[in-house]
Amino acid sequence: MTLPHTPLRLAYGTNGLADLRLDDALDLLADLGYDGVGLTLDHMHLDPLAPAPELAARTRHVARRLERLGLAVAVETGARYVLDPRRKHHPTLLDADPDARGARVRLLLTAVRVAADLGATAVHCFSGRTPPDTDEETAWKRLAEAVAPVLEAARAAGVPLAVEPEPGHLLADLAGFHRLRADLGDPDGLGLTLDIGHCQCLEPDPPADCVRAAAPWLRHVQIEDMRRGVHEHLPLGEGEIDFPAVLAALHEADYGGLVGVELPRDSHAGPDLAAASLAFLRAADPTAGGAPC
Repeated sequence: MTLPHTPLRLAYGTNGLADLRLDDALDLLADLGYDGVGLTLDHMHLDPLAPAPELAARTRHVARRLERLGLAVAVETGARYVLDPRRKHHPTLLDADPDARGARVRLLLTAVRVAADLGATAVHCFSGRTPPDTDEETAWKRLAEAVAPVLEAARAAGVPLAVEPEPGHLLADLAGFHRLRADLGDPDGLGLTLDIGHCQCLEPDPPADCVRAAAPWLRHVQIEDMRRGVHEHLPLGEGEIDFPAVLAALHEADYGGLVGVELPRDSHAGPDLAAASLAFLRAADPTAGGAPC
């Protein structure tokens, strides 16, 4: 089989560089040779809850720096405690309290504006876990109602909205993504963030087949290693994923977005892992002549 030779655009997530100042993290990634960055909006980097003038000024600064460094960017919204300092990833789009759901929606609307100002390839989001004492149908209804205004804002801003299936969440897999699409009336602007490790963890098909199945909706890719049935983000090469097959499938899909390494629990070793991950992916890419890892 002949594969397209358009290079994949490799990125690294700032949630794996949380011990670095954002400017230093961007400089590091550019120096290493990355094509882009997965920028998680969070208090230590680009704080989405900063006063509007401060956020706008900081966003302009980041946009100029990205342009100078030649880095593309995807905006990610998975900061653990950005809204609630005591509960991870809360509030969610599924909370029983409409004011709590509204706080998450407002965060995502801010992310859309920041993404537009940065010229981002995509803005990412996820559903959250189903609250206790909430039936599944109610949870899906809340999710569709919450995503709708974010999707409309993203379409108006010209930024793809890319929903991520997350193990343990209501929208946990590709089947859940397609359910949300159906609930929203199959809108053109609803895209997918595909986390390759999550595919290895819980999808019935191998990750490379997931890439092929998801290709029409693929707007953002996160990548790390993982083992079947265990939701633990591992450095590349420490799990069970067939990376040459995954990268070949991305080439087959003619995927043009970012492929961002996602190691949020490894910031203590972020600079070293960023260097090692880039070398690993380049060696694993069958179109680059690398040997399977």
